[in-house]
Amino acid sequence: MKFKILLLLGLSTQVFAQKKPKNVIFLIGDGMGLSQISTLVYFKDSASNFETFKHIGFSKTSSTSHKVTDSAAGATAFTTGQKSYNRAIGVSKDTVSLPTILEQLEAKNYKTGLISLCTITHATPASFYAHVKDRDMFEEIATDLSNSGVDFFAGAGYKYFTERKDGQNLFPIMEKKGFVLDTVSLKTNLDPKKRYGFLLDRLDHPAKDKGRGEFLPDATKLALSYLSKNKDGFFLMSEGSYIDWAGHQNNAEMLVMEQLDFDKVVGIALDFAKKDKNTLVIVTADHETGATAIEKGKTADKVQVTFNTDQHTGTMVPVFAYGPGSELFQGIYQNNEIYHKLKALLDF
Repeated sequence: MKFKILLLLGLSTQVFAQKKPKNVIFLIGDGMGLSQISTLVYFKDSASNFETFKHIGFSKTSSTSHKVTDSAAGATAFTTGQKSYNRAIGVSKDTVSLPTILEQLEAKNYKTGLISLCTITHATPASFYAHVKDRDMFEEIATDLSNSGVDFFAGAGYKYFTERKDGQNLFPIMEKKGFVLDTVSLKTNLDPKKRYGFLLDRLDHPAKDKGRGEFLPDATKLALSYLSKNKDGFFLMSEGSYIDWAGHQNNAEMLVMEQLDFDKVVGIALDFAKKDKNTLVIVTADHETGATAIEKGKTADKVQVTFNTDQHTGTMVPVFAYGPGSELFQGIYQNNEIYHKLKALLDF
């Protein structure tokens, strides 16, 4: 206990001595390890946006139930500050609901937003607003979103809102709560007095190599334009979901395309933060997928992406930080410490 108190005091002293951010952009490359990021060195025509970062750390990703985490436990550690079991969404290892960082910031008048390429009820985005014992409880997760304080979300999965086993249609309920909902396209010129939800596919968006287009960069730009109008600050999470899916499929071409797409989002976040000067950008992963490697190609001037598994791995993942408070994210630490570092900086 004495050691823990000294650690907390040390963290508080560090935070007190530096400028604190007003806003946070939290970018998650699902399944993204160092090899995935390294593909940008070899397959991007210009320097990667990751090369901008000076403050870099590593997080340990194990859950309470498994040495190798899944996305649900990984994201729950980010959002609640507590490690939990694989498949847990916003609950403790004893299935007790835990307040998430979004819920705590909303109580301080922050605007909040979530973006994902898969269903908005999928494990990573769900862990920011939902509290269920199993990640596959999609309809219960959708209900939690309808009752949440989230101001902006963009992704897919309207099936779980409008084609439910219980026969309920959540859209009219959400519209009564101030949401403007769209299943066709992203809108522009959003009214800061309204809330917005964009679910542009029945289930998941297609992968980049299947014609997805610029959804992730465009949605991130739109969210930043909308959320930044709030004088009390904002928190935005944007997820590059299919880096993970490429690893599960052992699909090298898909992996490179998804990583390039995510790099665009990193660039958008950094451009915003550089102009704003009050925004902290965090880029990390919930785990690595595929035990991915970059190996010598068939010719001396080429490399190839290879995989050693189609599952998640237990390797540490990088944490990149830019902006006020970014120094706190250097070093090696448990993944749930990211929450505590943000809590200290944002004082919620």
